[in-house]
Amino acid sequence: MNYQSFQNSPAGRLSKTIQGYYAFIPNPLPPVLNWNESLVNSLSEADRAVGKLAGLSRALPNPHLLIRPFMHSEAVLSSRIEGTQATISDVYKYETGQLSLFKDDKDISDVKEVHNYVLALDCGLKRLKEIPLSLRLLRELHKILLEGVRGGESRPGEFRQAQNWIGPEGCSLEEALYVPPSVDEMNEALASLEKYLNRKDNLPPLIRVGLVHYQFEAIHPFIDGNGRIGRLLIILLLCAWDILPQPLLYLSPYFESNRQAYYDLLLEVSERGAWEEWLNFFLTAVKIQADDAILRINKMMELKEDYRAKMQSKRGSPGLFKAIDFLFEKPVFSANQLAKELGTNFARAQRYISSLKQAGIIREITGMSRNRIYAAEEIIWAIGSPLKLKEN
Repeated sequence: MNYQSFQNSPAGRLSKTIQGYYAFIPNPLPPVLNWNESLVNSLSEADRAVGKLAGLSRALPNPHLLIRPFMHSEAVLSSRIEGTQATISDVYKYETGQLSLFKDDKDISDVKEVHNYVLALDCGLKRLKEIPLSLRLLRELHKILLEGVRGGESRPGEFRQAQNWIGPEGCSLEEALYVPPSVDEMNEALASLEKYLNRKDNLPPLIRVGLVHYQFEAIHPFIDGNGRIGRLLIILLLCAWDILPQPLLYLSPYFESNRQAYYDLLLEVSERGAWEEWLNFFLTAVKIQADDAILRINKMMELKEDYRAKMQSKRGSPGLFKAIDFLFEKPVFSANQLAKELGTNFARAQRYISSLKQAGIIREITGMSRNRIYAAEEIIWAIGSPLKLKEN
């Protein structure tokens, strides 16, 4: 690490270890911010967009139908930042249990990483109702995230006991772009961060979320999985701090499409205390992804109403309406999964599937006569299709 880049940083200090290398120790939160016009405007726009999303989510009759699709999208794109290539459709296929739908073990490995992210996020949101946001909870989620996948040898669920570093793949510690705190300093920084998570200050909540995300990444407490846990932490904070009533805002799509800027700005906070630049970027992500979430929610609600209208005159329409709701939670599925979810028998589930196929709502995707899998492709498109997002 070029320690000279960090020597005069107002965001932290350098510490020379007994091994002779330098590590960066971020200062406890919060920093002193320069409330320039750009930052004030970014916060105002982000707050306005989040307010609209919160209002829409409160008005939804069944918000749980949309929570899982948004979670899947976040899992795919947060994992893609770390190099996986799985798609939303792949994750849903994996959840049917039909591994024969994948070409090779690499595809299965990638999609399992994404699936673990979904499981970790789901667990985190449920656990927030039982325990406060804490280091204990982050360790629990890390264990789920790395269970049986790449990085699974890196002490899942435990904070590191050795030095790590950030840089090009295969680089040595000396060649690293950034060296986070040594283990002893890391433990002190984590204790300080946990206190900040559970106390109030006068900063706007979205600003605090942006500060915490930087701080977690700067501490880098795990051997592997820090980026994904740090991004997962964002949605947990939005819910724990009552910024949103439902977990419907995820920033990984923006981070993934602006990946280099995301990395560079986090590093520049450590190097020169560029808090305002990082927070402008973070708040832009919030604004754009909140607007995007509103568009996707409205599109999915339109699809739901359209599908219900198509089934209105069908025999057994109450059951078909339940089947339509099921499609939004699980748009790739088997007849057995549908039957189990609706609490009905296989034959009736097949009749529902036949009606949905005739209406063009789903199609069979395996081409097999047995163990068939069906997909609601318009819903998958509404969840994961790229949108042309512009910064205003």
